Amino acid sequence: MPQIPEKLQELTVGQLAARSGAAVSALHFYESKGLIHSRRTSGNQRRFSRDTLRRVAFVRAAQRVGIPLATIREALAELPEGRTPTADDWARLSESWRSELDERIKQLNRLRDHLTDCIGCGCLSLETCVLSNPDDAFGERRAGSRLLVERRGSAAKGGRRPSGAREPEVPCCGD
Repeated sequence: MPQIPEKLQELTVGQLAARSGAAVSALHFYESKGLIHSRRTSGNQRRFSRDTLRRVAFVRAAQRVGIPLATIREALAELPEGRTPTADDWARLSESWRSELDERIKQLNRLRDHLTDCIGCGCLSLETCVLSNPDDAFGERRAGSRLLVERRGSAAKGGRRPSGAREPEVPCCGD
């Protein structure tokens, strides 16, 4: 890993990429989303302050656990005068994100636990399938399996139905 002299207070985008492990394109993207900031030299080159390394590490750590960039940006915006996040900041913010992550983990565990049942059945029934109808969300609208549109007659060959005519609904899985 390239060493940056201590007296150097600003980094080029290449130096920041080398030190942070983030691709230059990712750093440009983070900057466009307001996660990090640079100044421009008279030659229009980006220069990042050294503390941007910590901000990039913060962003990447939050991304690894599934925090959306918009949420990360909001968290960084809460810091006084755009300062670099500290260990205390990370502890406070990660605690606030914990319930969101716990809920995602619960959903993924439910999905995993029901995946084998669904693949074994294959029906994707709205009445019983937790993959196509989690928490019976479609039960309010209609009962039974998901309805498929069947194209018949001239409609199947690209023809048109009379105005106001509906395509017949055919239930799947023999329901």
